[in-house]
Amino acid sequence: MPSVVVKLYSVFFKALLKHRLSNFSASSASNEGGYSPISNISGNGVPARASFGDDGVATKDIHVDQPAAISLRIFLPDTALSQEQEKTGLFGFINRKDNEHKDDPSQRRSSYGGESTVPSAEQAGGYRRNSYGGEVLMRARRGTHRYSLVGLSNEHGGQLVESLADDTSDLPLHMPFDPLSHGSQGRLKEDVAAYRGYLPDISAPSAKKLPIIVQFHGGGFVTGRKDSAANDTFCKRMAKLCDAIVIAVGYRLAPEHKYPAAFDDGFEVLNWLAKQANLAECSKSLQHIPPGFSRSGSDIHRSDLHRELVDSFGGSDVVEPWLAAHGDPTRCVLLGVSSGGNIADYVARQAVQAGKLLEPVKIVAQVLMYPFFLGSIPTHSEIKLSNSYFFDKPTCLVAWKLFLPEEEFSLDHPAANPLVAMKAPPLQSMPPTLTIVGELDWMKDRAIAYSEALRRVNLDAPVLEYKDAVHEFATLDFLIKSRQAEACAEDMAIWIKKYISLKGHEFSY
Repeated sequence: MPSVVVKLYSVFFKALLKHRLSNFSASSASNEGGYSPISNISGNGVPARASFGDDGVATKDIHVDQPAAISLRIFLPDTALSQEQEKTGLFGFINRKDNEHKDDPSQRRSSYGGESTVPSAEQAGGYRRNSYGGEVLMRARRGTHRYSLVGLSNEHGGQLVESLADDTSDLPLHMPFDPLSHGSQGRLKEDVAAYRGYLPDISAPSAKKLPIIVQFHGGGFVTGRKDSAANDTFCKRMAKLCDAIVIAVGYRLAPEHKYPAAFDDGFEVLNWLAKQANLAECSKSLQHIPPGFSRSGSDIHRSDLHRELVDSFGGSDVVEPWLAAHGDPTRCVLLGVSSGGNIADYVARQAVQAGKLLEPVKIVAQVLMYPFFLGSIPTHSEIKLSNSYFFDKPTCLVAWKLFLPEEEFSLDHPAANPLVAMKAPPLQSMPPTLTIVGELDWMKDRAIAYSEALRRVNLDAPVLEYKDAVHEFATLDFLIKSRQAEACAEDMAIWIKKYISLKGHEFSY
């Protein structure tokens, strides 16, 4: 049986969730047809930190589609760094041990004169090197948000020295820094003030490439966040255990955005990944264009070519440096938690149907953690455990009514029941699928039935069931420490590594 702490927290959670769902039900009719932003009923999220701390994972938030309000949190493990690099500093810039300077940095002065832009050795902890080749030295004063950037070369070979004293604490997201378009100090000031984090060299051929795990959080389609404490802790753990980049998707929520908004957002992230991979490859090719290159009799700069390239990809995207330097889209895994499992399964089906249109993105496996499946014919667990911990069946029915359009509501809707006959493509086309269930979760039988259907068509589709485990047990570990959550993360990492390991480095167990 679950611990007393789990039981007490479940009672509080269910009461709060029912209250919120009842408020949604009362107000959904008045807001029907209107546009609203992503629901934000789960409290404040964990702030992103684009540097490598004690947990060994840097995080960064970005928007990929402003009209649809899709946001992502990227988790980059420090294993992406090469052996001669070490993680250091508040902002995670790189200190190369073989190039340390012995002079007193406190005596350096800004090219503008005035006080030194470099803190003392005790304050700075040594030189921090940007992997573009310039020394990047940052100073953070409590409450003032002051930063100094020294030694980043512009396209003419000069040194750009800029002190930034703007208070950028209100910036909601860290936007990607575009190394090919900082042809002026104004643009550089804008990018550095917005980004403030680890900047890899996207043109370095020796950068370590990591597989990508696209993660969809749970919450019954009506609540949950990509940056919640539970999801942030879980994604960091998976990034470290799998040695992979984890991308947590902040999809649109009901009742403001009904089906298929969340599902479409999930597939749009794969399209964005494919676009990023192709844009990064094209951007690298621009590095080989000589400075005096001319077209139609006039000289052009790489920054101009880069802008034309971005326009050809839609006009709003820039290269995301972490993914460009360290991401391998040919080894992509989908991971869905609760209702996120339904999204992951849908995205996998869409990826199969899209085929080569998503190249170079390739889905090699998916993990469904206690998926939010339902059906008109109740299973044994739905009858026996319908009033179980955290998400009971009556509450989940309310969530489904808020998510599905009124005219489409059905317990056998394709979004709810994975075994309906109208589902496409055929099951044998699906990627290998690992299913995680808890012993005390009323949804477990339908998830197991789906896994059995996949095995009948000769897919690798194991089921891992954890004793005395409730729904969401693996993502509640930040609050309620349990051996089941630790074991689940380790077991998932073992299985995932079978499909993301490079040839010659296969993982076996």
